[in-house]
Order: sequence, then C-alpha cells, then structure tokens
Amino acid sequence: MAQFTKETSTTGAFVRQPNRFTARPEPEQGRYRLVVSLACPWAHRAVIVRKLLKLEDAISLAVVDPIRDEKGWRFPETDPVLDIDFLEQAYKKADPDYEGRVTVPSIVDTTTGAVVTNDYPQITLDFSLRWRPESTLYPEHLRQEIDAWIEPIFHNVNNGVYKAGFATSQEAYEQAYTNLFAELDRIEDHLETRSYLVGEQLTEVDIRLWTTLVRFDAVYHGHFKCNRNKLTEMPNLWAYAKRLYAQFGDTVDWDHIKRHYYVTHRQINPTGIVPEGPDPEVWTRQ
Repeated sequence: MAQFTKETSTTGAFVRQPNRFTARPEPEQGRYRLVVSLACPWAHRAVIVRKLLKLEDAISLAVVDPIRDEKGWRFPETDPVLDIDFLEQAYKKADPDYEGRVTVPSIVDTTTGAVVTNDYPQITLDFSLRWRPESTLYPEHLRQEIDAWIEPIFHNVNNGVYKAGFATSQEAYEQAYTNLFAELDRIEDHLETRSYLVGEQLTEVDIRLWTTLVRFDAVYHGHFKCNRNKLTEMPNLWAYAKRLYAQFGDTVDWDHIKRHYYVTHRQINPTGIVPEGPDPEVWTRQ
C-alpha cells in the first residue's frame, strides 16, 4: 500500500501534490504565524531562513508534534495564538472544502485564523525578497545561477529521496535512486573547489540542499533505501554539510526527525522502531 495513495501514480511513482494556498502576504509585524514540523526538511528551511534574517520578532513560530497520524499535523497542546489543536483547522478556515494533505510549513494569519500560504518554495524566498530585502540569501546578481541549481536539486535530491522512499514499484524506485545519486555526484564534483554552490557566499539553494543532507544518513539512507553510500562517505559533500551545520546546526532536532519518519511511515517501517544511530556527534567532530 502506498504511503500517500492520492500521490502515487499508476506506475508506482510518488507524485507530490501541488501547493493549494499560494498567497504572498505583505509584511506586517506580528500578524503571521509560521507553523512547522522540526522533522520536515521543507519546514526546516523556513526555520533557518527566519533565524538568519532575524525575523523571530516579526513572525511567530508554532511547532507541531513530530508524529503525524490520520488526523494530520497536531499541536502538542492547543496553540495559544491560533487556539486550534490541528493545523487542518486553519486549512478549513481558508477553504472548508479542502481535502488534500495538510502540509508544513504553513503561514497562518492570526487575525483570521486561516492559512495564507503553504507554498514552501516561495515562503523562504519571500522572507528574503519582501520581509528582508537587504538579505544576501537570494541576491539579484546570483539569482539566475541559484535558480539553475534549485530545480535539479528539488527534483532529484529534495523530492528525490521521497520518490525513492515512497515508490511502490521497482522501476519507479530505481529511477529515483539513479537520479538522486547522479545529482549528488554532480554536486560532489562541483564542491571540489567551492565552499558554496553559488558564488562565495551562503545562498537560498545551500539551505535547500542542506536540509536534505542533514537527514540523509539518519533517515533517507536506510528508511528510504537511498543506500548507495552515506553522506559521510562523500568527502566534499560531507565537509560542506558540516560547515553549514556549524552555522545553523542548532535548528536540528534529531528526536523529532527520527521519530517522525520511523513512526509515521508505518507502510515502510511497520514496527515503528526508531533506530538509535547514527551518532549525531559526528557533525561536530573535527
């Protein structure tokens, strides 16, 4: 049985649903609440960019429980700002007929209680373009080069690990696996002489790649069968990932990450056993 039946093609390939809510709210101090799961790589991007751009006082943060069940993402207790128990309630306020999967990150308008956007690629770009136009994460002179990296990294790496993990046919799995490691090999070669993917600075695309890399050995290598090799066995990518970990590794919650994947995906891990390793201390060892 597929993990997400509505997002599985007739050939057994995982096809991620489109983002339903795509408004781009005008910046307003304190009006919006960013709802995230610390387990989710898409949400993790937003947490990092919010932190780097010092938006903590402008946009409040709500963290859902890492275990998503048939009711979807729930808050550990009633959210004190939104006064809801499930993120779905904010989705239904925006669209009472919504029947898709409730996703994070989502930005909720605290004045209406309705979701404004769950368009995760645009959320972090808007943090740079609208909320902090002085941001160097998506500078105009590098934008074309950044975008050229974003697309293949999304399809083959960020979403590629899910295509491998949620595939329900051997053919779909092998295609995702092949594309994933071809892209990782391309990035490994690129980083032979580079500290960052674009220019000589941290940009949006580094953050997008890194939130997948940081989960790779702990989750995707085994749980999603992306097991040609570990991240620690790709020297340039591993050195790069550790450099970025030194900058914002404090945003990583290993407990949430591992419990979410290994407990939530019962079709992949029926026992719900959460592995002890790998040792997170490898990220800080010299």
